[in-house]
Amino acid sequence: MKEVAAATKAAAARPPEHAQSLEGGGSHHKVSVSPVVHVRGLCESVVEADLVEALEKFGTICYVMMMPFKRQALVEFENIDSAKECVTFAADEPVYIAGQQAFFNYSTSKRITRPGNTDDPSGGNKVLLLSIQNPLYPITVDVLYTVCNPVGKVQRIVIFKRNGIQAMVEFESVLCAQKAKAALNGADIYAGCCTLKIEYARPTRLNVIRNDNDSWDYTKPYLGRRDRGKGRQRQAILGDHPSSFRHDGYGSHGPLLPLPSRYRMGSRDTPELVAYPLPQASSSYMHGGSPSGSVVMVSGLHQLKMNCSRVFNLFCLYGNIEKVKFMKTIPGTALVEMGDEYAVERAVTHLNNVKLFGKRLNVCVSKQHSVVPSQIFELEDGTSSYKDFAMSKNNRFTSAGQASKNIIQPPSCVLHYYNVPLCVTEETFTKLCNDHEVLPFIKYKVFDAKASAKTLSGLLEWKCKTDAVEALTALNHYQIRVPNGSNPYTLKLCFSTSSHL
Repeated sequence: MKEVAAATKAAAARPPEHAQSLEGGGSHHKVSVSPVVHVRGLCESVVEADLVEALEKFGTICYVMMMPFKRQALVEFENIDSAKECVTFAADEPVYIAGQQAFFNYSTSKRITRPGNTDDPSGGNKVLLLSIQNPLYPITVDVLYTVCNPVGKVQRIVIFKRNGIQAMVEFESVLCAQKAKAALNGADIYAGCCTLKIEYARPTRLNVIRNDNDSWDYTKPYLGRRDRGKGRQRQAILGDHPSSFRHDGYGSHGPLLPLPSRYRMGSRDTPELVAYPLPQASSSYMHGGSPSGSVVMVSGLHQLKMNCSRVFNLFCLYGNIEKVKFMKTIPGTALVEMGDEYAVERAVTHLNNVKLFGKRLNVCVSKQHSVVPSQIFELEDGTSSYKDFAMSKNNRFTSAGQASKNIIQPPSCVLHYYNVPLCVTEETFTKLCNDHEVLPFIKYKVFDAKASAKTLSGLLEWKCKTDAVEALTALNHYQIRVPNGSNPYTLKLCFSTSSHL
């Protein structure tokens, strides 16, 4: 992804007056001419098909790379003259994409790097690689099938969880894959989260051994399957609103994604609007073999350095925390009651096998349905083995609006900090690390704040992921007091979408 980093870095490095002139379209000559155009100012709902539809009048488009969280994209034209025509035209007249004016400049890259062996500019592969960004809800083969199949016939799906959640989807033909990439790249599966970033995959065919929640061969429906029972209640609710999701306020209806006519299947039965199913408590995720429950069991906790508050500091990134209790009979093990089973799924996905204070965490779903405050004792650091966090203001998923602001990320070596007073400096963070006996960061960045801002935010990078996890566990929710200030500021930390500064 060198071109993404280069384009983003170039945009970030521009002085304010340059950025202003760019938005007016008048400074495209300051970057050398390239067949790759950097598009900024996109609205949240833009998908690849919108870009192609708006820009193909300038010439043939070879490849599109979406950057949904940045509201940006890279568009590679077949020849440099088409790119010049696009940027020059946008400098004089507004170009609208999905109803919103976008801004154009040449990219610092001369070509968008294709993943794997996709040297064919049109993408000669029927297998797509889907990266699900900010996966607030569980992603299963049912969900991806419901999303993808209306655009092109799906044959096989494989989901894997190494760096976040990714999936490979094999379509019936290359044409189906091309249509799906164009129609869905940059779209949200659920409103404000589970954003799809789609590229062509390396494999040209998927090998599915077993049909379950993480893999399915639709050409062999009975392949090594378990008893389906209630487990395959696929909701391909095309054109209808699904029923309301649960009772805790996480939205009511699935977002409707209009598919451009050229990307729809030929069937008369396929509607123009695809309603994605909202996550249901009775979905296949809950019945297809994964145990339900809102309690996780965490073992491998350092007995001297971990307590209830530090467990909260780490697990609150993936859902609300109700209670934390260390087990007296099993040292270094705690039960964490979370807000719902989806929070448990996120915690298990992202924190299992993570190293913390020299030990490797084992995070799994507990058979317990709730945490009961029994056998309370004193931990090594003198704090209680049980703590109730149900009313904590530091829970980050207390409403649908608050939940949608959280970026669900796997642990990384870069932390995003926010809600710190204006007087905080790099030296302040260095002292915090020393005081809490965690390794210091190697890079520090503060974001430009508005004149009216009362707090600061920025990024901190550590040498490795383990160091960053330990720092977050120790420093998250630290109370920063300001001289002559009435109330302290609560330092908020989370894992960043950036891999390096």
